[in-house]
Amino acid sequence: MKNKLEFCATENDKRLDKSIANHFNDISRSRAKNLIEEQMVKVNDELKKPKYDLKQGDNVVINIPEPKTLDLEPENIPLDIVYEDNDVLVVNKPQGMVVHPSPGHPDHTLVNALLFHTPLSNINGTFRPGIVHRIDKDTSGLLMIAKNNDAHKSLSEQLKAKSNIREYVALVHGNIKEDKGKIDAPIGRSKKDRKKQAIVDDGKHAVTHFKVLERLGEYTLVSCVLETGRTHQIRVHMKYIGHPLVGDPLYGPRKTIKGNGQFLHAAKLGFKHPKTSKLMVFDAPLPKVFKQTINNLRNSIK
Repeated sequence: MKNKLEFCATENDKRLDKSIANHFNDISRSRAKNLIEEQMVKVNDELKKPKYDLKQGDNVVINIPEPKTLDLEPENIPLDIVYEDNDVLVVNKPQGMVVHPSPGHPDHTLVNALLFHTPLSNINGTFRPGIVHRIDKDTSGLLMIAKNNDAHKSLSEQLKAKSNIREYVALVHGNIKEDKGKIDAPIGRSKKDRKKQAIVDDGKHAVTHFKVLERLGEYTLVSCVLETGRTHQIRVHMKYIGHPLVGDPLYGPRKTIKGNGQFLHAAKLGFKHPKTSKLMVFDAPLPKVFKQTINNLRNSIK
């Protein structure tokens, strides 16, 4: 059985996947794109691409498949829970843990651990329950998790409106001369290496604000605040200005300080609570290897 949704495009409707998300609050843009690619969407009885530009009067029909039985195994993996109530959960993810299952990482993910601990929202599909935003496997730090669909919608809307707080701490190569700066450069998949993101003319709008926290000889400790949330955004933007992240296996130089991957930590997270609208701000200390590396650099320049 499929759930059928339908709407008639207006003059305000443009790109197909974005228009579906705008018409139906419980369908995210990424979910809409997946449905289109899975041939679950027709425009005037024809299959179209996610980027298809709708015309006024176009009839859009979306067939929502019945939810699949969640094929994920809850796993009793310890979680560093910073905050929890009936709607949201804030967790401090360790380096090395993948956020949600994928073909290359079917288990031992944050989602597997969360499912053992609590029920989660199901807006984001079978393999990403509760996940509102992500950080890379080797990036540590704070993530907000939705326990129900109402909370998920609220948190997603805040991300879209850029009203929440996402502040990272990064250790980068080189001595940044400016005390602070803004990087405004579009990010998309690299045309040379499909595993990488890059600054490309037709990429998605991406803005990162940085501030120098400490200069450590040939390295700089910086705070990065995200205005947008593109894949690998901080890693790509810092490389773009000539200061790649220390330890970054994908975007950094070969000669670097070894750790557990890139030295990048989601240190501060803030959002309005989905039910109370109260602003909640959380902090997470740097991982042990990150703190030790900073101390080593301080000692080396004395």
